[in-house]
Amino acid sequence: MEQGNILHAGQPGRLTVDAIRLRALFGGGVRHGGLLTGDGDMSPGLPETAPGYIPGRPAAVLVPLVQRPGEMSVLLTKRTDHLYHHPGQISFPGGRIEECDIDPVSCALRETEEETGITREVVEVIGSLSPYRTRTGFSVVPVIGLLTPPFETRPDPFEVAEIFEVPLSFILDRANHQVHSREGDGMKRSFYVLPYQDYYIWGATAAMLVNLANIVLGTSEE
Repeated sequence: MEQGNILHAGQPGRLTVDAIRLRALFGGGVRHGGLLTGDGDMSPGLPETAPGYIPGRPAAVLVPLVQRPGEMSVLLTKRTDHLYHHPGQISFPGGRIEECDIDPVSCALRETEEETGITREVVEVIGSLSPYRTRTGFSVVPVIGLLTPPFETRPDPFEVAEIFEVPLSFILDRANHQVHSREGDGMKRSFYVLPYQDYYIWGATAAMLVNLANIVLGTSEE
């Protein structure tokens, strides 16, 4: 089966599960050089890590694709406002790889269950994206997993303020891949933003979603 035939004709946001599987496994025809590898990619001259952080700490997140009737969606969390790192931001469930984790997949599934209550038994892992380096010092492996409803969510009240879903069609629409900039410490930082309803999805989470879109669509941003 050619990858060009696994998108539903005339509906670029509607994909079969087989389409997601193939593109997750084979990269969707996008070369590694066409994907974002870290926070500094869009801001030449920006220090690779923020002051005080140790680079390269291994971490993993789950990119949960929910098979809703009609089309897929992506499950995301909103972090609580009192957290020290990234308070109130939109993120994937996940975190630092601990000694108990045998690999990034194990970490992503463990963190997902701890943060959202979604057990690993209802997640079908189908692949992963290349590691993404954050300025907070982490090398994050995004693990792609399929979730088939019904499943229960029980957000950890300390870490997770909200669990919500974004239609995959929204993420695959390049018109929603906005580039914003901020000034700080005499430097300009540029980054992707995917504004969905009242949610401001930006930074590493937005970059990983853009990478996912590039792989699923088989092309890269111009």
